[in-house]
Amino acid sequence: MADIRAFRALRYDLEKAGKIEELTCPPYDIISEEQRQGFLERNPHNVIRLELPRGGEEEGGPYACAGRALEEWLASGVLKRDMEEGVYIYEEEFLSQVDGGERKALRGLICLVRLEEFAAGVVLPHEETLSKAKQDRFQLMEATGCNFSQIYSLYQDPAHTTRQRLDALAASCEPRYDFSDGLVTHRLWVVNDPVAIEALQEDFAARKLYIADGHHRYETALNYRNWRRQGGGYCPGADYVMMMLVDMADPGLVVFPTHRLVRGLEGFNGQALLDSCGDYFQVEELPGRDAVESALTDAYGAGQHAFGFYDGKGWHTLCLRDEAVLDGLLPGLSKASRRLDVTVLHGLVLERLLGIDKENMANQVNLTYTRSAEEAAASVDNGESNACFLLNPTRVEEIGEVAANGEKMPQKSTYFYPKLITGLVMNKFD
Repeated sequence: MADIRAFRALRYDLEKAGKIEELTCPPYDIISEEQRQGFLERNPHNVIRLELPRGGEEEGGPYACAGRALEEWLASGVLKRDMEEGVYIYEEEFLSQVDGGERKALRGLICLVRLEEFAAGVVLPHEETLSKAKQDRFQLMEATGCNFSQIYSLYQDPAHTTRQRLDALAASCEPRYDFSDGLVTHRLWVVNDPVAIEALQEDFAARKLYIADGHHRYETALNYRNWRRQGGGYCPGADYVMMMLVDMADPGLVVFPTHRLVRGLEGFNGQALLDSCGDYFQVEELPGRDAVESALTDAYGAGQHAFGFYDGKGWHTLCLRDEAVLDGLLPGLSKASRRLDVTVLHGLVLERLLGIDKENMANQVNLTYTRSAEEAAASVDNGESNACFLLNPTRVEEIGEVAANGEKMPQKSTYFYPKLITGLVMNKFD
């Protein structure tokens, strides 16, 4: 099953590069250009220069610039390889923004994982991916030969054996890094003990891994490995990818919903859509967004499939009348997939009633996404969108069930919070 390895990570020499909180950044795909510039103004050695390069058209393009910057930082000692192979314990402490703002902590293991085709059933995806994003990540990997950020994966461990090992190892020494980005406190421990590493390897030898975040990067790593095998040069390090592994039952796991924005539909009529939804849903008008979000929370706790709907004229909730209707309308999916809120919305409303097919969704022609309910409503009010649908979060156990059946959820079905920070450790293949 899962083959994990220790590695000699690239890490910043803080005496030459600066403070670690000035050198790290959130994942590249949630950073605006303004934020990117801000990180570089704060410290020109911020990892965003490598992870999200821009410009350089006269010097071979942005990816070539990232490759040169990496080599320069290695030559100058801004980045150094650890002297010994190790694994890394990473913890994020934060306010959940749900559950009354409860303080939570998520702890996992950063290591290398042998790449496996999805068909092998060792590493399992749960979401569809976009080709454009994979092309971008491949070009960066080709130019740098490096993972700058870790893929976020989950594993099942009913006895929590691995978490107990990580807790004991973390308690035995001070963290190498301990800092806050304003919202999240990040801590990293370095583990070089070969006995502890071997025990962790044995823990994962019989496990499957479920990708939580980083599907594009995992598929890109597979493509890069295959490219190197077929003529890009011998590179055994390309057989592995850097991952953060987290117990699926970790109390610090928080998943936010991703709301849907419908736009550019000619002749869109919100009332006509609501009338059509009456065949499948109990439709109720509510006084505003706060009331809708409260109703969705209640439905989530009761295990009901419910959505908020806003077309600029009024707020409504749609609550599925009978799950059995899904068995007849979506017979090609497993029960686990049919019972997902996002499947219900896509299958019954977006595809069947609005005619937005899967290709349209993949290309984001008439469908876009946001994590903010406020932003979703504002998009409708300012005319950018015809309407929006508010969703409840996907449950962590549902992610595992769908992946175990060899199926994938629609794009943007999950948003794990907080995101893993980039730049604490990096993995150079050769």
